[in-house]
Parts: sequence; C-alpha cells; structure tokens
Amino acid sequence: MTGKAEAAGRTARTVRLRPQAAARVADPNEGGGIMLKLIASDMDGTMLDANECVPDGTYELILRLREEGVRFAATSGRRFDTLCELFEPIVDCMDFVASNGAQVIVEGELVDLEVFSHAAVKRLARVVDLFDTMHLALFDETRSYLLDDEARFEREVDKNLPNPVRVYAVPSPQVSILKASVYCDEDVMDMAYILSRELDDDFVFAPSGRKWIDVMQRGVSKATGVSQVLDAHGIRADEMMAFGDSMNDYEILRMAGTSVAMGNARYAIKQIADRVIGTNVDHSVQAELRKMLGERG
Repeated sequence: MTGKAEAAGRTARTVRLRPQAAARVADPNEGGGIMLKLIASDMDGTMLDANECVPDGTYELILRLREEGVRFAATSGRRFDTLCELFEPIVDCMDFVASNGAQVIVEGELVDLEVFSHAAVKRLARVVDLFDTMHLALFDETRSYLLDDEARFEREVDKNLPNPVRVYAVPSPQVSILKASVYCDEDVMDMAYILSRELDDDFVFAPSGRKWIDVMQRGVSKATGVSQVLDAHGIRADEMMAFGDSMNDYEILRMAGTSVAMGNARYAIKQIADRVIGTNVDHSVQAELRKMLGERG
C-alpha cells in the first residue's frame, strides 16, 4: 500500500479525487439496473465469515467492481492495522473507515484521525469503575489497554484485543486513544442506558455483539467517515449501497441510497434497511456482489 506503514501517523489532510463515472450494475431484486459508485460494508457479522476471515473470492469481487467503476470501502469498529491484515492483497484498491469513523483512509492516504479527549476518557473510566459488571478497554493505533485483568474480558467479533496491555489508570495524554469499548458481564442494555445518562455530552454508546458496548465520540461515526470518503471521490450518498448488522451501522444505513441488513442483524437494523438478505455465515454479501456483476447462482 502506498504509505501503508506510515499512513496512520500522518497529519490528517483532505484528499479530493476526480469524480468517477457511475457504473450500472445489476439490481439483485429488480433485474434492471441501479447506478452505484460506492459500496460500503461492515466487517464482523456482515462481510467476514463465522471465523472472522475474508471469504474466498471476496478480493476478486472487489477488484471486478472497481473495474466497473464501483469503489469499495470497509467500514468497521476494527482499527486500520487489523483491516490491513485482512485485506493485505488488495489494500491499495479500496478505502477504509476504521475505528468507528476515527480513522479514514482514502487511496492509501489518511484523511482524518479523530483522537479521544483525555479528560473525557478519564470521565468514562470513572463511571465504568462505579460498576463491577463493566470493564473498560482503550485502543491506540497498535495496542489494547485493559483497565481490568485480561480474564475479565471475553473476546468477541472485532473486540479481539490485539496486543493487550494491563494498565491501572487511563494512559497519559501522549497516548492517542482512537477507540474505546466497554465489556459487560451482564445487562448490556442497562449499562448502555447508564453510560448514556452519565456521559451523553461526551459520547454515543452502541451495543455491539453480545456483551460489548462501543463508545463513540460525539460527532464521529462510521457515517461521518463515509461522508469523507464520498466527498473525496465526488460521490453522493444516494449513489452508495451499504451493508451492516449492528447498531454502529445505523447512521450509515440511514444515509445510503440503498441500505441492506444482514439476516443476523439486530432487529432495529432490519427495520430501517431497504432490504434484508442472508447471514454472514452464508457469505450473503459476496452473493449480492456477484449478482451485481450479473453472475448467476
């Protein structure tokens, strides 16, 4: 990838590219055609399989769509470094909205990097510490800072806690925190409500997986990241199709011209999507991409 190793550490800047011609791809339902310029897809529970791997044939589908003038953006709660590992063979040929919108990479260039306020993270840690059922994990570009013993956390979907470091206080302001997540022993919805009541001015809280809550900075989401990708390419939101399954996909599905929920998605996500397809276990996103390219079966 051009600048792959150093991309996450660059000074954020806006990259504006030449507008792309729209591609007419097959509509999987209607058989006619819809004009698309960008496909944005969540990863865990959506594009990745049950083993959190990229299914065979996915790289080729993304490259073929690109040849037809349709760009692909991975949108995920995962950090950019872990997404690069997943898509290493084609990392130059796609865009990334990582860490729930905190890292935005277009054409190999870092266009935005949203760092958590140190004071706000300390407030978050104080509230989490009031409840013995909640455990806080903080993430910079490469490490996972665990404010409790590692055994208290259950690894799940994008919460695989790469490079864990046990800490007993919030890291210093010199550490750039890009992502925060709260693990709950039980009552995820109750804990999300409490966090929202206590810290609504600082953060938005979205249940993720079975026992985790994603902590997102106010004004930063997958949707704000995708908006920057669209702007960089000169693409409108109604020229985008988005796939998702969890509450951190809500805003991007609402903004997309065509929104698609997974069969394994949360109920609310299915309600606001234009269509509901099969599950990630059945590689349903890949099946939709093949239909767009006019393949049968």
